[in-house]
Amino acid sequence: MTGSPTQSSEAPTRAADAAPGAVPGTAVGSDGAAARVLLDDAGIRRSLVRIAHEIVERTGEPELLYLVAIPNGGIPLARRLANDLREIADLVVPVGVLDTTLYRDDLLTTGERPALRRTEMPSAVDDHIVVLVDDVVKTGRTIRAAMDALMDFGRPRAVQVVGLIDRGHRELPIKIDYVGKNLPTHPGEEVHLREVADGGGALEIIVTAAPGAAAPPSGGEGEP
Repeated sequence: MTGSPTQSSEAPTRAADAAPGAVPGTAVGSDGAAARVLLDDAGIRRSLVRIAHEIVERTGEPELLYLVAIPNGGIPLARRLANDLREIADLVVPVGVLDTTLYRDDLLTTGERPALRRTEMPSAVDDHIVVLVDDVVKTGRTIRAAMDALMDFGRPRAVQVVGLIDRGHRELPIKIDYVGKNLPTHPGEEVHLREVADGGGALEIIVTAAPGAAAPPSGGEGEP
């Protein structure tokens, strides 16, 4: 879960049922497979601005906020969110990057040696209100790993979670405090947050359907 592209799983909505901010259309995934553009850069920006307002409204001491991005997709989202918080509430919020690789619960069962990603934590998290930022949340296992990894950097006062897309299929009781969009999905589908080619840093969420996957329920919950 997870500014270079990140992979997670998520399902497309039908063109007629697309939620506000969704941009039905075709694209090409990293593997060359046909994909659907689910959320364009403007929709992502609207979601993050709304989330920034929610964070300010729900945080009693916003000066204690500390954003921690989960690579890879969480990195550009956390940076944008920090900028929104600065514009909305004149808050200068530190942004860290936290690799969860060594805290995955499947390292012993897969036999793989996954590549480590960078961790950049500007300071300890002691007594801060840490907001973990991820692009797509599915099982909750990456969020759980991030919480475990976070403890190596201090004892936060509280930990909250931002998920741009919450696709369900939870395997652990992980709560997402701030959600950009809730969408019903097929477990085998893939969702990617990626930079738009020649888009000047613009981002989009694309969905690649799994072979033989059934169509998801129509009318996913869109952002208000």
